[in-house]
Amino acid sequence: MLDDRFTEPRPETIAALRACTGDVVVLGAGGKMGPSLTAMLARATQQLHDGRRVIAVSRWSDQNAERALKDLGVVTVRCDLLDRSAVATLPSAPNVIFMAGQKFGTSDHPSRTWAMNTIVPIHAAEHFASARIVAFSTGNVYPLVSVASGGSRETDPLGPIGEYAASCVARERLFESYSERNGTRVAVYRLNYAIDVRYGVLLDLARNVAAGVPIRLAMGYVNVIWQGDANRIAIEALPLAASPPFVVNVTGPKPLSVRDLALRFGARLGRTPTFDGTEGTDALLSNTSLMNATFTAPRTSVEEMIELVARAVETNAPTIGKPTHFEARDGRF
Repeated sequence: MLDDRFTEPRPETIAALRACTGDVVVLGAGGKMGPSLTAMLARATQQLHDGRRVIAVSRWSDQNAERALKDLGVVTVRCDLLDRSAVATLPSAPNVIFMAGQKFGTSDHPSRTWAMNTIVPIHAAEHFASARIVAFSTGNVYPLVSVASGGSRETDPLGPIGEYAASCVARERLFESYSERNGTRVAVYRLNYAIDVRYGVLLDLARNVAAGVPIRLAMGYVNVIWQGDANRIAIEALPLAASPPFVVNVTGPKPLSVRDLALRFGARLGRTPTFDGTEGTDALLSNTSLMNATFTAPRTSVEEMIELVARAVETNAPTIGKPTHFEARDGRF
């Protein structure tokens, strides 16, 4: 789970941490990306030799992930982030990466999603008012845009579709409000879609191709980025946190055709994909001009991602078991 493909820092990652002295707290460290990002932090701080701690906060339902991080020297803390009094007992730190939130299950339990995506940010912003905070968000805050446009930019109006996306806009606005009120330095990190061999858009496509499930084309284009690259950029955003917040889209360099990806998986897996419907003229896409101008380019190519995911499907490697529902155009997750 915590192998080099997801956890290796690059020199820029280490340099960013060197510029942000002191401990680093990861809130929501037990989620899909949390363990690997926290492990990357641990590996980077080991190279700095400055005695800082990496503190990973979660309910820790995955005890194997918690154990693996402890083995790397990470301090793990169990905390229900919805409990204001529990958050108030967390160690203070000058650097925070906020990864807590809920997406899947929104359609069945919308109140839980709204609570996680609004109340938890308030607790974090109050307790860590003097910290730098990299606050994870999502490209779902944008509306669907023309494929020809190249994707939404950070300065474009937000247009959330569905309750999950609306709650994510609320999360951003709450961090913005606390930044204005307290001068808290914030970097809003709009990610879509991180993938690895256990989950993500590419795994969904590859498994459907392998199983002969028709590939739905209504959402005909997607953005993807390898989880390891997404982790690096999140850490490297720490010194860019500012008041008012610095906002950046994080994803792969260009939109990818779902049909083309399915055909490439078909060629790799020896299956001929079938398709359902036709491509729409719009999609949920993010422009990465600011990311490309600010950070070193992602290391992992689409070709490498396809090979790694195809190999995982061939070997029936374990998965997280949470389809992305990237093809949803109504914002229901």
